[in-house]
Amino acid sequence: MRRFLRRRLLLAVPTLLGVSVVVFATVALVPGDPVGNFLGPGAPPEARRELTRRLGLDLPLPERYGSWLWHALHGDLGTSIATQRPVSQLLLPAFGETLLLASCSFLLVLVGGAALGSLGALRPRGPVGRLTGAIGTLSVSAPQYSVSLLLIAVFAVHWQLLPAGGTHDVFGDGGAADLLRHLVLPAVAAALVPLGLTARVFRAALGSVLDGELPDSLRARGLSRTAVLRHCLHNASPALLTIGGLQLAYLLEGVVFVETLFSWPGIGQLLYNALSARDLPVIEGGVLLVATAFVGVNILVDTAHAAIDPRVRG
Repeated sequence: MRRFLRRRLLLAVPTLLGVSVVVFATVALVPGDPVGNFLGPGAPPEARRELTRRLGLDLPLPERYGSWLWHALHGDLGTSIATQRPVSQLLLPAFGETLLLASCSFLLVLVGGAALGSLGALRPRGPVGRLTGAIGTLSVSAPQYSVSLLLIAVFAVHWQLLPAGGTHDVFGDGGAADLLRHLVLPAVAAALVPLGLTARVFRAALGSVLDGELPDSLRARGLSRTAVLRHCLHNASPALLTIGGLQLAYLLEGVVFVETLFSWPGIGQLLYNALSARDLPVIEGGVLLVATAFVGVNILVDTAHAAIDPRVRG
């Protein structure tokens, strides 16, 4: 097991290095003038030259990348152009908010996907199986942006049951109950597409196990129906773990629309604002942080999968 984990960690190094190259080159080559955006069109040439020098924009691209990577490896992601604060001070609180939202959405995805997939696999040709299949298809097909607006219109504007954005009410107590009320709508909106995918994958995996020889052999040994189902669920669990881990990684990097629409102060909204302001250090640091989290989640998923199924260790 240690050998498997060591191999996965070693493979993560060139992956992150490649991601850093792509991120830096993409951001650096995007059209626009970050110095002009910050100082304005009427800024004196001396001020423009000084800010260009501070940002390292006067250096060749390979030299800029080497300097940025060296500082990033030492925890220094630079200083935000817009706020003049260290990028790490902006990213870490925002990433914590994104992690909270993604964790709640992931819980909905895991529980809902396993429940819908199990019901569909146990009664594939009955009304329940057809209904769960339709729910999964609708969940995958529904545009996240439109669903978010619909949730706001129905539950926040029309019925006024839940807040439309933010993390706490202005005049609220700021406690856990207040935070939970603000979490409901963005968590549901973010979980919709991953829930449908998880349900469909787990339904196929469990259905394949139920149609195989395992249930008959377990019943022949005298096991009860509940025990047989428990063993079948265990055999199908690697598929749930794999697709669930991928959806968690997706949630960490794919909630930009949700955070923007619901004014959730996470990494997605921070990157959206940084893109609008052409704040290069925040964009580079934010994308690198999200990519690192994505790789980390995949390593955890692979390790858990290897712990459950020794055949994947190689």
